[in-house]
Amino acid sequence: MDQTTTRKVLCVEDEHFIGELYARALSKAGYDIKVVIDGVEGLKEAQTDQYDIILLDLMIPNMTGMTILETLRDTTKTPHLKAKVIITTNLEQKEETRHDIEKHADGYLIKAEVTPKQLVAILDSIQ
Repeated sequence: MDQTTTRKVLCVEDEHFIGELYARALSKAGYDIKVVIDGVEGLKEAQTDQYDIILLDLMIPNMTGMTILETLRDTTKTPHLKAKVIITTNLEQKEETRHDIEKHADGYLIKAEVTPKQLVAILDSIQ
């Protein structure tokens, strides 16, 4: 990464193995990453607006990723979100559901199709 400041990533992911893979790869690439496994905690953390990128799993405990995404995009609940929100999922979505998610998110990744190295490259390309 050639940014002068370290980019901060929030990863809301309940699968420990995946969270660990992402954390290792992104840390090694120079990102400051925090992994949260719970939806309620993930939303609270996202709303601190300390992050440049949020990797948001759709299926997480206590609050779905979709609910978090809607809350982050609601300017009455989250007035100043600067982070890019990238949905990460292994669920195959119906075309209309995926389209609806993509309308609100800045990106959409199928976890099984993206290696940690590819994830770093994708995040490096986000402005």
